[in-house]
Amino acid sequence: MILTEAHEALRTVIRNVPADGWELPTPCAEWNVTQVLQHAAGDQLGYAAFITGGPLPEENPFAPSGRLAGSAEEVAEQAMKASADAWATVSPDAQEVPVPVPPNTMTYTLGIGACALDAAVHAWDIATATGQPSPLTPAMARELLPIAQQHVEPPRQYGFYAAALSPEDGDDDVAVLLRYLGRDPHWSA
Repeated sequence: MILTEAHEALRTVIRNVPADGWELPTPCAEWNVTQVLQHAAGDQLGYAAFITGGPLPEENPFAPSGRLAGSAEEVAEQAMKASADAWATVSPDAQEVPVPVPPNTMTYTLGIGACALDAAVHAWDIATATGQPSPLTPAMARELLPIAQQHVEPPRQYGFYAAALSPEDGDDDVAVLLRYLGRDPHWSA
């Protein structure tokens, strides 16, 4: 399942952030590694809250403070568990699942894919910022691109995603996805 893969990508990247890596800049120009983690965790908690009616994240995921309420692994694990547990309560046949991004309801397939896309891309952000290998595999990128193409445009209007970058000759599946999401696949600090 794509959400499980995306969560594992995020989990692995977070475990491998060096002790001095949490303040490094990221492809998310305004945020450091800690803030991207906070944002990613907040997004996962947002999906869980919309599905279950439970509490929203304590901190605005779009204005991360850079201060974690626990270890990085604890913050990430709590958020990913809440998200996975929430999605486990939704029927794969559901046509209208409440989600925290416009248009605020999606089919199960699109919603869980959007949740996975968020985790996977932020795993890439953190990996890239900290010199780790990309956690996005070509297979994940191929599965996530059609989700992104269905999901990204309404939230892009509200600043949830940067403008898409033009494809370049030689782009592989991962680069195509990243450019669609407004990320330079060759980003470096």
